[in-house]
Amino acid sequence: MRYLVRTSYNGAGFNGFQYQMEGRTVQGEIEKILQRMHKAPIRIHPAGRTDSGVHAREQYFHFDTDLNIPESKWQHALNSAMPGDIAIHEVRRISPDYHIRHHSEGKAYRYRIYQGDIRDPFEKGLKTYYPYKLDEEKMREAMQHFVGTHDFTSFSSAKSPIENKVRHIYRFDLIKTENGYDFLIIGSGFLYNMVRILVAYVLEVGQGRWEASRTPQIIEARDRTLVPKTAPPEGLYLERVFLDEASRNEALEKYNLTR
Repeated sequence: MRYLVRTSYNGAGFNGFQYQMEGRTVQGEIEKILQRMHKAPIRIHPAGRTDSGVHAREQYFHFDTDLNIPESKWQHALNSAMPGDIAIHEVRRISPDYHIRHHSEGKAYRYRIYQGDIRDPFEKGLKTYYPYKLDEEKMREAMQHFVGTHDFTSFSSAKSPIENKVRHIYRFDLIKTENGYDFLIIGSGFLYNMVRILVAYVLEVGQGRWEASRTPQIIEARDRTLVPKTAPPEGLYLERVFLDEASRNEALEKYNLTR
C-alpha cells in the first residue's frame, strides 16, 4: 500500500530535508520512526528537497507499507513519535503508481524578511534581517520580468547538475508586512537555490545596486557570475505543493497573500 503524507516543519534545526550520513535531517527523522514501526528500513519520497535551515508550511512525501493500520490511524501514529519541529497533517492512501515528484503541478515558495534598527532575537531562524532601505516600486518592476517561461541559468546555483534550466513562473508577488516584506513565487518547478538567488537580486534592486530595467538582459545572459549573491536560508518557506493543475489554478486566482 502506498500512502501520501502532508507535513510541515521548522527547518532551523535540520541540515535540510534529504538524508545525510551526518547531521539531523527531516527525512532521517521520519524514516527513523517508520523503521521503528516496520522493524525494517522504509524510504520516503518527497515532492522536493529543502536546504539546511529552510522551512516548509506544506510538504508532501509518499511511502510504501505492508502494515495493516487503518488509514484514519496513521496521522496519530506518526505524530505521537514525531519531534516537535515536524507535524503530520494528513495521511491518505493513493494509487501504487502515483509519485509525488512526477505528478505534482508546481510549488509556491515564500521568502520573509524583516527590517528595523536592530535584530530581533525572536525572529532568529524564522525570517532574514535586512536593515537597508528598499524601494518597493523598483522591486516590483524587477520581479515582473521573471513571470513567464525563461532560462534561469543566471539565477540558479552553479552546482546544479540539471542541464535544462528553463522554468515557468506563474506569479511573483511582493507583500508588505508589519515589519518587512514577504516574497511569494509560484512556479512549475525551481532550480537549486533559485528562489534565494532571485530574492537576493530583487533586494539589491531595491537598494539601488541594480537597475530593474536590466533584468531581461541578465536573464538572457545565462551567466551565474552576474548575480553572485544568495539570500540566507532562514527566510525561505516551501509554502504549497500543488497536487494537480486545478489546485494550482485555484491558488493563482484566490491565493491569500496576507497570511
